[in-house]
Amino acid sequence: MAKLKKLEDYRDEIERCVKCGACRAHCPAFDAERREGRVARGKIALANSILEGEVGLETKVLEDLSQCLLCGSCCAGCPNKVHTEDIVAAARRQIAEERGLSTFGKGVATVLGRPKLMNLLAKSGGNLSSLLFKKLPKDSGLHLRFPAPYLEKGRTLPPITAKPFRERVPEVIPGDSQQPTVLFFTGCGINYMYPAVGEAFLKALKFLGVTVIVPKDQACCGLPAVSAGATKTIESLADQNLAAVNRHTFDYIVTACASCNSGLGNIYADMGDEFKAMSAKVMDIFVFLANHGLPEKLEALPKAKERIKVTYHDPCHLRNQGITKEPRQILKALPQVEFVEMPDAGTCCGLGGTYSVYHYEHTKRIAARKAGNIASSGAELVATDCPGCIMQLQDGINHAEGNQRALHILELLAEALPDQG
Repeated sequence: MAKLKKLEDYRDEIERCVKCGACRAHCPAFDAERREGRVARGKIALANSILEGEVGLETKVLEDLSQCLLCGSCCAGCPNKVHTEDIVAAARRQIAEERGLSTFGKGVATVLGRPKLMNLLAKSGGNLSSLLFKKLPKDSGLHLRFPAPYLEKGRTLPPITAKPFRERVPEVIPGDSQQPTVLFFTGCGINYMYPAVGEAFLKALKFLGVTVIVPKDQACCGLPAVSAGATKTIESLADQNLAAVNRHTFDYIVTACASCNSGLGNIYADMGDEFKAMSAKVMDIFVFLANHGLPEKLEALPKAKERIKVTYHDPCHLRNQGITKEPRQILKALPQVEFVEMPDAGTCCGLGGTYSVYHYEHTKRIAARKAGNIASSGAELVATDCPGCIMQLQDGINHAEGNQRALHILELLAEALPDQG
């Protein structure tokens, strides 16, 4: 049975914060508002006060703790490496246990915890896309046409597919017996909104002769529930995914979503020995491809006469693990791509789960800065390794009236690889 850490379990880490303020230079939420309660040391002080019973869970405390993207940017710049994102997540769980989940949190918990309901809602949304959304030019996403609960009108969203990715493919796709076997954890973004990324994933691994397993009974990784503080849902989803994974024999669990990679590889690792063993097999797709010689194979392909300028956005959940080199290796090796680095490629795009729902105006400020960096690079495309980042980047670009398009690196990779029978 999966078990998450309590806020009490982070007491030693909370005490390591010396209130030096280095986090101020790295926190996107603080940068958007310039208020002390938004910065990491302020949130850690609040968490400590909750532990000591010095503050009640009044509106201001809840507001300050909601103003965190859980991006880990503060930890990256912290001299004592205090994981504020884990402390805030634990504080949110304690608040939810004491006060109950918010209305939105209850919705997240209900939908994520019931995969059949999630499938039904996704299919219904896919069939109603033309009614709910209006198409934007140049395949830049869809703008929400009507007001919807917790979603701002005019927000760019990807279309919901009427047929989820996992229903389009067999559970086992055989490859060369001499090559490893990969279990593909698709995540919700690829399954429901970006099925083309899933197809590109399969094409890349077929090119290498890899056997791929796509468990039909896998569930959400639980990151949205982490953001909402929904403890029971996170633990239930972890149990479902462990059961789904244990039905198969494989060498690696490979993700094409930075959030899923972090959920399975980091959060699950603290839930018990069985989960730690599963987490040890989790690998990002571009780390896998780089380790198995794909950059060299791409370099051998003939270069295109006309190449498209592409820049790269580092998803926080990969950057925090030091996974920055491999995605760029693949991009630079693509025959149709001219890679350009944008300023501050490693800064958060501003999605942050529930943060972008509760604080959309602040999210737009963070995304606007990112859109400016993309534009200044001269790139036509911004590629990344996270469906959530793709959605947020495109929203920021559209609000800035830019003409760039956000996409997954795998989509560019699939274009470069030869078709196989």
